[in-house]
This record gives sequence, C-alpha cells and structure tokens, in this order.
Amino acid sequence: MHRTRSIALWTGLWLVLAGCNGPIGVLPGGEIDGESRPAPDRWALERDAGTAQLETDPSTPYSVNVAYTQLGGSLYVNAGGTRSGWVERIEADPRVRLRIDGVIYELRAERVTDPGEVIAFAEAWTGQSFFRRDPRGYEEVWIYRLVARRAPARLERRERPGARRTRMETPAPRPRNRARTEVG
Repeated sequence: MHRTRSIALWTGLWLVLAGCNGPIGVLPGGEIDGESRPAPDRWALERDAGTAQLETDPSTPYSVNVAYTQLGGSLYVNAGGTRSGWVERIEADPRVRLRIDGVIYELRAERVTDPGEVIAFAEAWTGQSFFRRDPRGYEEVWIYRLVARRAPARLERRERPGARRTRMETPAPRPRNRARTEVG
C-alpha cells in the first residue's frame, strides 16, 4: 500500500512538472510560453530589478529563472563568475527569449566586456540586495545585455523602398542568348 502511494505521488508530481512551461524554482525547464511582444529599444519596466524566465537554445529550448537588472534603458542578466549551463548555451547561440510578467520578448544576449559598463552594472546590482556579490570581484564575469533581435543591416537595406544598391548587391547582367541570329 505504501509503495503504491509513493508511486502515485511521484507520478503525479512528474505530471505536474511536465505540464509546466519553463523552470520551477532552481530546476531548469524547457520552452516558455506567453504573450509575445516586440522588444523595446529602451527598457522602461516598472521595477529596476526582478526575476524573469530566460530561454536559451532555440533548437532544444532550455529555460532558467534569472535575476534581471534594468539600468539606463538597458536590461541585463548576470551569472556572476559562473559559466553555468545557460551561459554555455548563450555563448553557442546568443538568441534568447525572456518572459517577464507573462510577456515574452525575442532578444539577443550580448556579453558585457567594457570595464565602465561592468562597473555601472556592479553598482546597480549590489545596491539591490545585501546578498548580491559584486561581479568586479570575479576574475571572469558573465554579464549579458539583452537587446532586441534585428535583421542584419544588409537585409534591412535591401528591403527599404528606394534604397541605393551597392556594387555587391547589383545583379549580374543576364547572358545573351547565343542561339539567336540576326536576319539581314
């Protein structure tokens, strides 16, 4: 009887977890869902810091709960000095999706390496909680700025009406039909 209850309890727990989208607590999840909105060019969230769900690896979605920090219109996530699983995935493919308050944004993660930006982030990050470690204390730090995904500039230029073509974009002339003969 006790064994049957344990099996039923574990089966029920597995079904509940399998039915959830995204991470649960510290456990990673898969694909996240929610209402999609275009990412803003400049972030202006109600809170400067909070928790969001970050999905990496579009081919096999992997999601985790992360703390985000909003600073000067930019949005950041921080793995500190740890090259965690989600960092490995971002390094392989920077396309990510972020869910904040049920809204999903398609983004690109850009690693922050500029010392001035790291310092500004570190001051904001440590000011949010006594328990947050200063990223400047790590030998190598994994901070990412999340920006809107954009099509490559070359494609955008081609799609604009009236855009000038460069030599590389000018189509090659069509070969003449040699079978044609002149009558005369």
